[in-house]
Amino acid sequence: MSFNNLDALYRQVIMDHYKNPRNKGVIEDGSLTINMNNPTCGDRIQLTMNVEDGIVTDAKFEGEGCSISMSSASMMTQAIKGKKMDDALKMSTIFSNMMQGKEYDEDIDLGDIEALQGVSKFPARIKCATLAWKAMEKGLKEEEQK
Repeated sequence: MSFNNLDALYRQVIMDHYKNPRNKGVIEDGSLTINMNNPTCGDRIQLTMNVEDGIVTDAKFEGEGCSISMSSASMMTQAIKGKKMDDALKMSTIFSNMMQGKEYDEDIDLGDIEALQGVSKFPARIKCATLAWKAMEKGLKEEEQK
């Protein structure tokens, strides 16, 4: 597949998650609630997660922002559900490295998340893509300290 076709496919995946977000909403009895925002562009997110026995059993988000931040939140909530906390945090490190154009373990299947790798070419948009991931990291680190 040529670069242009791959780029178009990635744009379609991002727009699909933006227009049809997965896990949009609030877990009313969520054990973790994290609010974060990106003051440079106005993106904001509220992430709620349930963690039981060290496993993220549910994750939902509410918020507003650009297609990058909202689609990233949708992809992230899909990716971490059912994962051990350590694995979710590891995915976040891999995602962060990918966003920064650093080497990352390409053997790990990131699924739809790979569609965001083009964001690394636009430094101003990296914070948009990582907002939900930073919220998840903050929440899971708070959970670890309990």
